[in-house]
Amino acid sequence: MTNARECLLAEAAKRVLISDGAFGTQIQNRKLSEADYAGDLNLPADQKGNNDILALTRPDVIADITRAYLDAGSDIVSTNTFSANTISQADYKAEDKVDAINVESARIARELADEYAAKDGRPRFVAGAIGPTNKTLSLSPDVEDPGYREITFDHLVEVYRQQAAGLVKGGADFILIETVFDTLNAKAGIFAVKKLERELGREVPIMMSMTLTDLSGRNLSGHTVEAFWHSVRHARPVTIGLNCSFGAEQLRPHVQLLAKLADTLVMVYPNAGLPNELGEYDEEPDTTAALVKAWADKGQVNILGGCCGSTPEHIAAMAKAVVGLPPRELPEPPTVMRLAGLEPFEIAA
Repeated sequence: MTNARECLLAEAAKRVLISDGAFGTQIQNRKLSEADYAGDLNLPADQKGNNDILALTRPDVIADITRAYLDAGSDIVSTNTFSANTISQADYKAEDKVDAINVESARIARELADEYAAKDGRPRFVAGAIGPTNKTLSLSPDVEDPGYREITFDHLVEVYRQQAAGLVKGGADFILIETVFDTLNAKAGIFAVKKLERELGREVPIMMSMTLTDLSGRNLSGHTVEAFWHSVRHARPVTIGLNCSFGAEQLRPHVQLLAKLADTLVMVYPNAGLPNELGEYDEEPDTTAALVKAWADKGQVNILGGCCGSTPEHIAAMAKAVVGLPPRELPEPPTVMRLAGLEPFEIAA
């Protein structure tokens, strides 16, 4: 049986693949009530705004959104689990539901992915989404005490391991460590998945996606795109990429750089432009599609999708725009020692 990594690489060698778009925007559009979120779980806190809990209380909503992205042309669908960890769920006093949320979210995505694959014979993949949590290992939340950290590395590893285990149990092919604003948090995610691999006795392929905090091309912990790649390459992620923070126009130079560096698949899923004065995204699907098509035209990407503000219409427009375009070819960088602090560093032979 071909494993998920090999299958994805085989499909990505044929064409530019399409992932999905935002869940949050689609959920907000449905204007759900507190009763929709809370269901009959009898949790001690209000749940409105806890999008992840909907896998348990309104699974039909999550299934409908996933189906819409598959109808739009997604080859990869992600789970609605960006905040499905004990740190984030503590805000809703729903920590004891974390296992169930992840298993059910992955199960919903898995069943629909398999349904669509059975229709046309084209493989569909499930990416188990893991967000950065609302804590950071690299920075102190207290300006008076720069050495203080709210959590430890080991604690975050266990938080991520629990979430990844639930996602894999539910049927996820990959663990997508996304919206990485702190590279040390991402390292904890990698450590957690490797720990899970030892427990399961098999590979759990990682997808990795960084988010930039400014146009210079650094994340919150200060790493450049190149330094970030050098920091995580040892984990052999099946994809490396960028998501969130900016639209496709702003990400263009950073995609170009990453495409030259990474000897793995490049996956980019930008926001639908920049938010307007009301905080809403109004970039038209055809506009976003034209911007990302420029990357595909230049052979810079393997997988395209959308983040904040994106809709099934954005994904459908992207899928249409890249039909027939060849995928990015993976470079073969020379073997040298590459290190990274905030900046990349190569040691000459």
